[in-house]
Amino acid sequence: MFDRPTGGDAVVLVSVNFGDADYEESLQELRHLADTAGLNISATLEGKRQSPDPKFFIGSGKADELKVLMAAHESKVAAFNHDLSPSQQRNLEKHLEARVVDRTGLILDIFAQRAQSHEGKLQVELAQLEHLSTRLVRGWTHLERQKGGIGVRGGPGETQLELDRRMLRVRVKQLREKLDKLKQQRGMQRRARKRSNLMTVSIVGYTNAGKSTLFNRLTHSGVYAADQLFATLDTTSRKMHLPEGFPVVLSDTVGFIKHLPTTLIEAFGATLEEAAQADLLLHVVDVSSPNRDAQIEQVNIILNEIGAADVRQVLVLNQIDKLGMPSGVDRDEYGNIKTVRVSAKDGGGIEDLRQALLEHQQYLKKLSTEERAYV
Repeated sequence: MFDRPTGGDAVVLVSVNFGDADYEESLQELRHLADTAGLNISATLEGKRQSPDPKFFIGSGKADELKVLMAAHESKVAAFNHDLSPSQQRNLEKHLEARVVDRTGLILDIFAQRAQSHEGKLQVELAQLEHLSTRLVRGWTHLERQKGGIGVRGGPGETQLELDRRMLRVRVKQLREKLDKLKQQRGMQRRARKRSNLMTVSIVGYTNAGKSTLFNRLTHSGVYAADQLFATLDTTSRKMHLPEGFPVVLSDTVGFIKHLPTTLIEAFGATLEEAAQADLLLHVVDVSSPNRDAQIEQVNIILNEIGAADVRQVLVLNQIDKLGMPSGVDRDEYGNIKTVRVSAKDGGGIEDLRQALLEHQQYLKKLSTEERAYV
């Protein structure tokens, strides 16, 4: 079995255009993902196809071309801008005699490097094992040997592959039980905040939109923020005070990306639940990105998947300093602030954002008063 890619490894990127409108953006994201994972990009192989090749995904001709390119650059890793089937990944690794990682595998690698909290590490391990479970169909001989013995070591005639699968299932079950307990604890904390009438606000958005920088600006915290994809994985919550209102609990969540692996969405369900249970979402957008509309749409798709589609949003157009755009707000037909233009980097528009939080807090207070009067 080939070792997983490590920081400093030379990698050849592979991307196929199937006629997608967002192809160039997707390729740029792959470059950013490889850089974030600490890999050294030595070359990029591109191609066009109508549909994936069942055996090699890129076709036998391109597979030969890739092998020559990797040999020329002394690269032992090929990173694909697509999800590969287990058999395609196995065939490519055998043909290239090198490590092959698909887009999901690369993202999982980054998450494994970045997770800091106990819960975050459990979530990443679960996602990795769920991904690996579909790839225990290897052609290596050590998976074909039979094991004798009893108990954990396997029953008579049990193959190494069967043993690996059984051990994986046991570990997945253990992880799910641990995460369920943490989810229950998180739910108790949420209910305690509700009883205290604390408004909960979650910052969501596309990865690298400036969520953590905004979080630090609002709460005066020191959460790690960098010009990288998935700079922050672990949900961080801080209490912030509004000048004329009550305290607010603000949470910074993991960033989203196109084709975010389903295993990650499932594994991070407990964490992403913070967004689904929030009173308000601050949807942060990099206004300077030429693909901001597509990124907004992608975030909304994932919010729908985690049950947060009906939570009220304030769209925060960040990085206005890059465009020389003035700060300010836009209101909807009911007079509610729906968009705020800010620069989390230099603080422009932050007071407008605080005003949006205050107005929503007053709305919730009024709603609560009316509900109590009705009862």
